[in-house]
Amino acid sequence: MSKQVFTQVIRGAHQWVKQAEEALEQALARHGPTAPVGWGLQTSYCLPMSYALMGLEAKTVGDLRAQVAHARELLAPIPSDEVWLPYLGDGLDAGAASMLATEALVALRTVNGHEMPPGWQGFISDTIMRELGIQLVDGRMPGFALILGPAPSTEIAVKIVRELQKRNILTFLCANRQGHTAREQMIEGGVLKEDAPLKECWDQYVVPVGPDSIDAIYVLNWSIRSALTFGGHKRGESRKCLDYTKRRIHAFGITFGEIPDDWYALGAGAILMGYPVISDSTTTPEIRPTGVTVREEIVVETDYDRLVPTCIDTRAVRVKVEKIDIPVGYAAAFEGERVRKEEMHVQFGYKYSDAVEYVHTADGAELQDGEIELIGPDIDAVEEGGAMPLAVEVLVAGRKMQRDFEGILERQIHRWLSHAMGFMHTGQRDQIWCRVSKKAFAAGLRLRHLGTILHAKLHDEYGGIVDKVKVRIFTERDAVRARIAEAREAFRVRDDRLAGMTDESVDTFYSCTICQSYAPDHVCVITPQRLGLCGAYNWLDGRANYEINPTGPNQPIAKGRTIDPLKGEWEGVNRFVYQHSNRKIERFCAYSLLEAPMTSCGCFECIVAVLPLANGVMVVNREYPGPTPCGMTFGDLASVTGGGSQTPGFVGVGRLYLSSPKFLAADGGAKRLVWMPKALREAIRERLQREAERLGVPDLVDKIATEEDGSTEEEVAAHLAAVDHPALGLPPLI
Repeated sequence: MSKQVFTQVIRGAHQWVKQAEEALEQALARHGPTAPVGWGLQTSYCLPMSYALMGLEAKTVGDLRAQVAHARELLAPIPSDEVWLPYLGDGLDAGAASMLATEALVALRTVNGHEMPPGWQGFISDTIMRELGIQLVDGRMPGFALILGPAPSTEIAVKIVRELQKRNILTFLCANRQGHTAREQMIEGGVLKEDAPLKECWDQYVVPVGPDSIDAIYVLNWSIRSALTFGGHKRGESRKCLDYTKRRIHAFGITFGEIPDDWYALGAGAILMGYPVISDSTTTPEIRPTGVTVREEIVVETDYDRLVPTCIDTRAVRVKVEKIDIPVGYAAAFEGERVRKEEMHVQFGYKYSDAVEYVHTADGAELQDGEIELIGPDIDAVEEGGAMPLAVEVLVAGRKMQRDFEGILERQIHRWLSHAMGFMHTGQRDQIWCRVSKKAFAAGLRLRHLGTILHAKLHDEYGGIVDKVKVRIFTERDAVRARIAEAREAFRVRDDRLAGMTDESVDTFYSCTICQSYAPDHVCVITPQRLGLCGAYNWLDGRANYEINPTGPNQPIAKGRTIDPLKGEWEGVNRFVYQHSNRKIERFCAYSLLEAPMTSCGCFECIVAVLPLANGVMVVNREYPGPTPCGMTFGDLASVTGGGSQTPGFVGVGRLYLSSPKFLAADGGAKRLVWMPKALREAIRERLQREAERLGVPDLVDKIATEEDGSTEEEVAAHLAAVDHPALGLPPLI
């Protein structure tokens, strides 16, 4: 072990702990021990690091005494010049002390009224973590990087971040040198915009977290929450939480130049969580023994062309770099890129022109694979800033291709085209809005490249069912309108066909175990009338993905003998769930909240929970930050619902399932819906209204209470009585 490294680590940890002790004493004197600290409704884990490592629920200034005192207890003396010892254990303890001390320091910011400068994220909420959850578990985002400080030049900084973007790796930016930050370099290099909202930064996978080294703790305590949320580990289970981050969270740190003591101390905390540090400084001693991390702990890479590949190799991240023959960059990190009006060369759709995109099957004998036709002028024929009509027609053929798969393939068009740098895409079907930036146009991007992308990605991701792909792109107004009329009829037929499917009409369901990379015991069972709890996968998606990848996460589940048709219990499904949940879950009832409900991972769009006094259930979506009638926020509910556990009375669902005829069919169905946030109720109103009419209660939707009617169970019960909600006439739920 390197004496230099661990001397600096322990020295830096002493500095952090001393700062925390001094700041705590000042806060106690100024605000008193009962003043609240922390991030309130943004997290259910108080101060996440001390919650996970110590089991501490630190909510007030006084509560921080235990956290800071434990940080002091973890410190070893700073090594002397005369004695050399293997300092790994002391160094890792110092890393833990640094994380606890810096977390206490940023928590004290909240009581002192500190605000992050504009353009910096600061604390990362539970909501953001869950929104990214599906991307982390299905591999679209294979990991994340924390860059401390600026690179030696803007050119190098942009090069490194672009290489990370190409690999779909989320990049956090922290710290400064003499006031200069990597965020400034991203703005100078055109990666970020000075006034860009933070949502755009997240969409582009480049997030400035904070301008100081202490802000790195925001990333580390965001990471530790994955063990609590997705891994199902409990507070205080420090070894389990740290083992989880080591094995399942693929993260690493990058530093440029000489590493100061305080960075070393935080780096030791990252290493304790299993995250290696890669430096470009030749004066940084390497630590290559494995064990704490999967591979090496500290690695030096001075070749900037090799720096990102070295990071990937050291952390053993599995990545897939997109290589498509187009003149602009191509990666998932560009999906959230916004093209503003002043940056735009041309746009299509929305209120500016007619536009449509659709996929349909064709006779393979009539298709030439890879053919791309442009019918009408290209974008170089339009005046800069103008609009054009657009129809993108994708014809596919394959021996295993089925008409039921058309909509699945069509839904991917948004994702695939959005990955082209400088091409903005929103919406689907005949409700799209696209823009091409001036930079992308200047680089040579033209409409035929849309066909290049679609041809490549259809073969890449759906090669199991697609043998031939032809793309036709129309920009002549009459031809576009003709395609729109044809597509709308195809959409109507498709919707009618899918709407007619029921759980009883099939003998096979499909599993989804994508989230087992984060929640090992969770098994999602997808039926025609119940989509996956993340809202991203339905029964047809499961069937298509099984056709594409027969050994993948979507496997057929033979229903077998029916045990209880009302509760939705089948012998074959029970057997499958038991075998694939590490033999943890013995029964599964698809239509009940109270008896053997489906497990939940942490990616759920909504959580359903029982309200006994109201004789019904409440629903809260992850975007809703406020309190709910059961006394818990979404994050609080997620802590008891997620992690692959089966918790009667609580279940995670996709929002469209709320309007399914099978929603809680064994417990009273949609009549049991008594409370949900108003924004959610309005978002699903049309679908829920159809289900209410089917149940014979056409006024149900408006009788469902929202936060405007009450935030406690007693207030909800009073509202139900006032509007004569049908739940009051149902048998007792409990």
